[in-house]
Amino acid sequence: MSRIGNKVISVPAGVEVKIDGQKITVKGPKGTLEREVHKNISLEMNENTIKVIRKDNEPSNRSLHGLTRSLINNMIIGVTEEFSKELQINGVGYRVAKQGNNLNLTLGYSHPVIFEAPAGISFDVPNPNTIIVKGIDKELVGQTAAVIRTTRPPEVYRGKGIKYADELIRRKEGKTGK
Repeated sequence: MSRIGNKVISVPAGVEVKIDGQKITVKGPKGTLEREVHKNISLEMNENTIKVIRKDNEPSNRSLHGLTRSLINNMIIGVTEEFSKELQINGVGYRVAKQGNNLNLTLGYSHPVIFEAPAGISFDVPNPNTIIVKGIDKELVGQTAAVIRTTRPPEVYRGKGIKYADELIRRKEGKTGK
């Protein structure tokens, strides 16, 4: 029995939720998000709560139950607050600059890497070694941060590269010689 899926989702004031068959639309002060719900999952809305109900106890439906509830809850949190991921750049000469909506990454390659912001994502660069990815869609924020990280992942000997702010890089010991 899914414990997360059985929790009701409370809808705060200022957020408008519209359920149209298998499609849910959440509109709030930060923007609007839409999502298709699986056909074996149904949504029931009362005054200020949403309940996620599964069709039967098949293993695939049980796993979709908690997932759907979490996705809808993240949509509601996203339109009221904003999700953000912080990335840090380590390395001599490695830096980032913001050019309009894009990022100009200098990462030790022979050319600067220009990263264009997807729709719904904004970047904040408080200093040349920090990138903050912000947006209302949690999935898109995480994916964008992961794609930025892949331009120069952290290496294990010196720790150079782009890493998440809360990520711990396991360092390897170099060659000891004779």
